[in-house]
Amino acid sequence: MTGMLASVNSLDEAKLVLAEKVNIIDLKEPALGSLGGLDAGLVKEIVAVINGQCLISATIGDLPMQPELIFNAVKEMVETGVNYVKIGFFPSGDVTQVIEKLVGIAAHVDLIAVLFADTKPDFRLIDTLKAAGFSGVMLDTLDKTNGSLTRVMAKADIERFVLHVKSRQLLCGLAGSLKFEDIPQLMSYRPSYLGFRGALCEQHERTGRINAQSVLKIKKSIAEFSC
Repeated sequence: MTGMLASVNSLDEAKLVLAEKVNIIDLKEPALGSLGGLDAGLVKEIVAVINGQCLISATIGDLPMQPELIFNAVKEMVETGVNYVKIGFFPSGDVTQVIEKLVGIAAHVDLIAVLFADTKPDFRLIDTLKAAGFSGVMLDTLDKTNGSLTRVMAKADIERFVLHVKSRQLLCGLAGSLKFEDIPQLMSYRPSYLGFRGALCEQHERTGRINAQSVLKIKKSIAEFSC
């Protein structure tokens, strides 16, 4: 069954989406980029308040592909107690060395790699991530001004991504300025979860405040297409 991931940037927003019973509360700061990171202290506070009532993921921020830098950021986020740590794999830098650096920590925590559809990612990287011990792979968009994932990448390629990830027994997430109207098409691929931020906010502005009715509307739609 496909779950719903809701990205929040504060304790108040985390409580709001918890009340609507989303499947994953995702902690990030949209104002700081596609995977902008929250302060580790705030993340730890939110984890303590949620207290196991919902799975929590958190990003490490839009960081360059430098092994030591990524490793230290992941280690700091792991120490907050989140269930999943999300790492953006950007097109520049040494991706191979970053993955090698994370092999040890991936054996003990659930790491989620985020690939960006608008950077023409090589899906062969999925096998490398699986071998390194990653728990899942997510498809997102880097430039939010280009529209939703379904506009940035061909539907056939999105489906191919989902099939590849799931065939490796990894969690598979789809996100990237997703709209309510994207749900029927994306649900037909049966990803592990769909991730939302902008569509949950007032005026669909990803840096705005989350609206409870929008959360409920999207959650209900996902549930309907899961049947």
